[in-house]
Amino acid sequence: MTSPAAPAGLDRTALRGRADELLTALAGPGAALREDQWTAIEALVVDRRRALVVQRTGWGKSAVYFIAARLLRELGSGPTVIVSPLLALMRNQVESAARAGVRAATINSANMTEWDEVRASVRDGDVDVLLVSPERLNNPDFRDTVLPALAADAGLVVVDEAHCVSDWGHDFRPDYRRIRTLLADLPEGVPVLATTATANDRVVRDVAEQLGVGMHAAAPGAEPDPVGDTLVLRGGLDRESLHLSVVSIDDSEKRAAWLVENLESLPGSGIVYCLTVAAAEDMAELLTSAGHRVSAYTGRTDAGEREELEHALLDNEVKALVATSALGMGFDKPDLGFVVHLGAPASPISYYQQIGRAGRAAERADVVLVPGPEDRAIWNYFASLAFPPEDVVRRVLDALLPDRPQSTQALEPAVDLGRTRLEMVLKVLDVDGAVQRVRGGWVSTGQPWEYDTERYAGLAQARQSEQQTMLEYIRTDGCRMDFLRAELDDPTLDSAAGGCGRCDNCTGERRSTAVDEGALTRAKEALERPGIVLPPRKQWPTGLAKLDIPLKGKIADGPAEGRALARMTDLGLGQKLRALLAEPDQEAPEWLARACIPVLREWGWQERPTGVVALLTGDHPQLVSSLARALAQMGRMDDLGTITRTESLPPVTAQNSAYRVAQLWGTLAGPATASEGPVLLVTDVLGTGWTVTEAARHLREGGVSAVLPLAVASES
Repeated sequence: MTSPAAPAGLDRTALRGRADELLTALAGPGAALREDQWTAIEALVVDRRRALVVQRTGWGKSAVYFIAARLLRELGSGPTVIVSPLLALMRNQVESAARAGVRAATINSANMTEWDEVRASVRDGDVDVLLVSPERLNNPDFRDTVLPALAADAGLVVVDEAHCVSDWGHDFRPDYRRIRTLLADLPEGVPVLATTATANDRVVRDVAEQLGVGMHAAAPGAEPDPVGDTLVLRGGLDRESLHLSVVSIDDSEKRAAWLVENLESLPGSGIVYCLTVAAAEDMAELLTSAGHRVSAYTGRTDAGEREELEHALLDNEVKALVATSALGMGFDKPDLGFVVHLGAPASPISYYQQIGRAGRAAERADVVLVPGPEDRAIWNYFASLAFPPEDVVRRVLDALLPDRPQSTQALEPAVDLGRTRLEMVLKVLDVDGAVQRVRGGWVSTGQPWEYDTERYAGLAQARQSEQQTMLEYIRTDGCRMDFLRAELDDPTLDSAAGGCGRCDNCTGERRSTAVDEGALTRAKEALERPGIVLPPRKQWPTGLAKLDIPLKGKIADGPAEGRALARMTDLGLGQKLRALLAEPDQEAPEWLARACIPVLREWGWQERPTGVVALLTGDHPQLVSSLARALAQMGRMDDLGTITRTESLPPVTAQNSAYRVAQLWGTLAGPATASEGPVLLVTDVLGTGWTVTEAARHLREGGVSAVLPLAVASES
């Protein structure tokens, strides 16, 4: 079934009435379409145009595409295809759509056995809306067998969370670029809707360019300004329910104690955002121990448990979910009472997107930012995972062949990239036409490819600028809501209006930073409790033979399970260790050795270590060697000396596991004194774990029975 042109002489008044009926079924009695919502629906259904809708969270973008989908079906068009990263989080919307008679189905990685049945339902006209994830668009089977049929039969294509198309946006996803192929194959006259809540002018321009949906927006209250067959609708971003404030507390334990004391005073239930998984888990544990009903929600949370936690928050069974950005786009709790950030996001766009989950259908919602001095280090870490430099990308291209598919795992030994970044590079190159994903992996297309140096340099500069803007938001004495609206290029912002009248700067009402000494003591005890488990590496990286390293399969002579005092990103002791390791190398302070005592006491090893070895491959040889000596003395163990890298060798810089092992292989020397019993291996910072693994292999070859790594800090 193809999408016919809109019937001549279509009664727009009658269609508007039908749209209002569908909205009532969708949202309940009393709901009425706003004029800007009808403008979008009319453009899609009657005029069959392409449109980009940039409207704040809670505006009703899903109502636009569900109603448009139903109207188009009633006019004889094919099903609507919605490309969205939110399949798991759109259950409520799909259930609501069903009340309006919109029949929805999904094609995703979790229901592959149902694909044929879903396709048959689409073919038979039993599905009005088909939801697909962007990742599906680049699956070879889906791309070659399903996508062409979808493009041929679609009555409407919706690109939800369209800012993901833009690598200028806060949540760039390479798979979204594949949508260009879908749109290019659409028959003439098939309308396209792209929607997002968080995009400034630069992101809007990029999305419009990527998707071909036009650029010029209407002035507030004016007629939309068409560009060919396209329309852009941008609305105001003010959220009258949101009350913004900043609480500046430098000490990480005091920040945690402040939240323990103030969580219950926040309205309703809400979300506490943390920048890292470790911080979210630690904060959830601290709040729980203080009697608060909270749960951690991170990228490590199982998919089934995530759904349960979302329902617990929706049903107000918990006061808060302590989450990373894994609790992301699409979570919809209209009465969410508060959003607290323990640590500032790296950009005002992502900050506005996250706080926009609060107060959609509530008279008041509190939005509190509690920044920390460690935020910038965390921002810089995530920024380091961006698109790699040209020489690294060229090595990826050189490693690929036109007729021999290679998996991502097989490519890793050929390039110095971790798997996640390698996947990102391959997806970008795929969309650019230089490589193609096929059954069995990736192949080169042989097409020329140019590295967009100017764009990637611009991205790096934009990230730095956005970080600086977040620091300015924290320090500003002006209206906080106006600040965010200005950064998002809100077309309705009136700088002469005198601010929102609700934020702490507008009202002059500041949240107290005072913390009860008892609460602070309990927070310190919980967050400074040393000791985290370091699981050992169990498998050598694949492809080491290509690098002339005779290792493969299971690691038989590696270290046992180790310990670190804390993670560098931990809220309590982690911050103290971060400060220590940022100083010039020095003798280990007494408190550091004392912090090791409970870790050693509670380790639970099978056999007590008889000797201590200092691993001096990091930036703190004096600190590590003096700490090893102190531990040997306190634990009555033999001080066996040090392990170092051979002099004159360049530092180990490889990011990819195979390359890192190759750089380390055979480069360690020492200790001067041997031991046959278990050995405690002391190091400064544990990152990938490969240096400790190679040191353990070296010691085991020398006759040591077991190696127990003890790191001052872990990077993750």
